[in-house]
Amino acid sequence: MTKKERLYEALGELIYVVAMADGIVQKEEMEVLISILKGHSWAENIQWSFDYEHDKSRDIEALYQKVIDTCHKYGPSPIYVDFIETMHQIAEASNGIEKNEAKIIDSFSSDLLSRFKRDLEF
Repeated sequence: MTKKERLYEALGELIYVVAMADGIVQKEEMEVLISILKGHSWAENIQWSFDYEHDKSRDIEALYQKVIDTCHKYGPSPIYVDFIETMHQIAEASNGIEKNEAKIIDSFSSDLLSRFKRDLEF
């Protein structure tokens, strides 16, 4: 598996984390995910990863840390802007962005930035 394939699988995991932040994956979130993935070049990787995590019902905190680790290993990239936009779309799908969803979205940027800054200090 290439680093880029793994990165897009991490996006599927991240979407799952955001969708589960309120305790359940909502029907509207699934509809938005399907819409986002139509025509996306990495749709298969993203969907597979989301479905896998949904089937396993893994702990979202541990999964979030796994996503951050994957992104950190991939390095700085403009792709993360798309990740953040996707998280917003998923979170807004059902009754707007809730507190726990907003926390994950905000944490994603700051956690990655702090990791990359630490790398520069060495």
